[in-house]
Amino acid sequence: MQVSCRLRGGGRSHRSGSRGHVDTVLSALNGLIWSKALIALCLGAGLWFSFRTRFMQVRGFVEMTRLTFSGKSSNAGVSSFQALAMSMAGRIGIGNIAGVATAIAFGGPGAVFWMWVMGFLGASTSFVECTLAQIYKEKDAEGRYRGGPAYYIEKAMGLKWYALAFAFATLIAAGLLMPGVQANAIADSIVNACRGGSVCGDLSGEILGMPAATALKAGIGVTVAAMLAVVIFGGVKRIARFAETVVPFMAIAYILTAVVVMVANIDFLPTMFRIIFESAFGAHAAFGAMLGLAVEWGVKRGIYANEAGQGTGPHAAAAAEVSHPAKQGYVQAWAIYFDTMLICTSTAFLVLATGMYNVVNPAGGMLHEALPGVQAGAGFAQAGIDSILPGWGAGFLAVALFFFAFTTMLAYYYMAETNLTYLNNHVSRPGRTLLLRLAITGMVIFGAVRSAEMAWMLGDIGVGVMAWLNIVAILILQKPALQALRDYEQQKKQGLDPTFDPDRLGIRNADFWRKAP
Repeated sequence: MQVSCRLRGGGRSHRSGSRGHVDTVLSALNGLIWSKALIALCLGAGLWFSFRTRFMQVRGFVEMTRLTFSGKSSNAGVSSFQALAMSMAGRIGIGNIAGVATAIAFGGPGAVFWMWVMGFLGASTSFVECTLAQIYKEKDAEGRYRGGPAYYIEKAMGLKWYALAFAFATLIAAGLLMPGVQANAIADSIVNACRGGSVCGDLSGEILGMPAATALKAGIGVTVAAMLAVVIFGGVKRIARFAETVVPFMAIAYILTAVVVMVANIDFLPTMFRIIFESAFGAHAAFGAMLGLAVEWGVKRGIYANEAGQGTGPHAAAAAEVSHPAKQGYVQAWAIYFDTMLICTSTAFLVLATGMYNVVNPAGGMLHEALPGVQAGAGFAQAGIDSILPGWGAGFLAVALFFFAFTTMLAYYYMAETNLTYLNNHVSRPGRTLLLRLAITGMVIFGAVRSAEMAWMLGDIGVGVMAWLNIVAILILQKPALQALRDYEQQKKQGLDPTFDPDRLGIRNADFWRKAP
C-alpha cells in the first residue's frame, strides 16, 4: 500500500467555506497520526525485533531466499511465492516511484541511505507480524485460509473491540479510499504521456461536452475498473495467479531500466554513492544542513514503501500453504529486501545517477535544481530515463505506473475482503462481498476523473490508524512469533522439514494448527 508523495501536513492552501474547514481538520489529524512519534515507533520496533530475532534477516537470508521459491498451493491456500506476490502487489505501488523522489527532494540524497536502514530493520518486523498471521489463521466457510492483524489481535490478545477497530479501519481505507487514488495516478500518467503526441489525438478540445482530457480519464477509469472486476470476481486464487505472473514481470522490467540508466552513467556512480553516504551523515557540503531531514524522510519513505508493521502484509501471508508459520515469516522478510533494496533503490538511482532531481532548501528556495519548475515525483524518474532514452520517459513511466497501481488495487481488495469476512463473524457473506466488489470498482471510476487530494488524506489517516494499532499489538504479541522462530531453527538443525505444534510450545488459541486427539 503506497501513500501519497505530498509533504504531509504542509504546503496546503486554505479554501473558503466548509470544505476548507474539513480539509484543515483532516490535515491536522493526518499530521498528528503520521507524526514523528509513529516514525520513532516503527524504527524502534524494527530495532527491537532485530535484536529479539538475533538479526534473522542476516542469519536467515539464504533460508528466506530458498523458501521464497519453494512450496505448493492447495485447495485452501496459495503457495509461498503466490502469497509473496500478493503482498508485493500491495508494497510496490506509485509511492515506489513518486514517493522515493519526494524523499530525495525534501531530505536530500542521504534519505536513500536511511531508507535502506529502515528496509533492513523492517525485515524483522515483517517476520514477526506475518508469522503471527500464520499462527492464528483460520479457514472461512468456503475452506479458504484467512488471517491478519484482526485475527491475531482477537485470538492472542483477547480484545475483540481492538480487533474490530483494526478491521473497520482497513475495510474503509483499503476498500473505499485508496483504490481511487491509484486509478487517478494511472489516468494522469496516461494523459501526460499522450499530451503533445498523436496517439491520443488532440486533448485541447471537448468530447461529449467535457474536456477531452477528462473524457479520456473517464474511459481509462471504466477500462481499469472492468479489468479489476475480471480479476477480483475470480476470488483469491485468481488474484494470486495474476499477482505471481505480473508482479515479477513489472518489477524486473523496472529494475532493468534503472540498470540501463546506471550503466550509461557509470562514470558518475562513485560520486553518486559518495553523495548518498556523505549527505546521510551531514558531511556533504551542499546537503550537510539537512541531516535531520535526511533521517526523517528516509525512515518515513522506508516505512511507507515496505509497509513493515502497518499490518498490510499479514493478510496475504496468512493465505499461504506452509507446514510451519515461520516459513512464511521468512518469505515476507525477503519481500522487504526486494521492495526497498531493489525497487525503491532503482528509482533512487534513476534520478541520482542522472542528476535529474531537485532538493528543497529548508530555509527556502533550492539547494539543488536540475529541473526548474518540476515538482517532486514521477517527473524525476521520467527525466532520468529521457536523459538516456529521449522520448521514452513519459511512456515507460505510464506503463510502469499502470502495473504498479493496478496490482496495488488488487492487494487493497484482498485486504478489504479479508477484513469484511472478519467483521461478518468470520463468515463469507456473498451479498456483502458483492457490494464490496461493486464499491471498489465504482471508486476506481470515480477516482480516475476526480482530484485525489482528500481521498489521499483520508486513506493516509486509515493506513496510519492501521499502523498504530498493529505495531502496538505485535510488540505485545511478539512471544509466539519468537517461539516459532526458535522451534523452526531447532528442527532445521535436526535435519527435519519443520512442522508446527502449538501445544508443544504452549501457544494457545492457534486452533488451526492443533493436532486432532
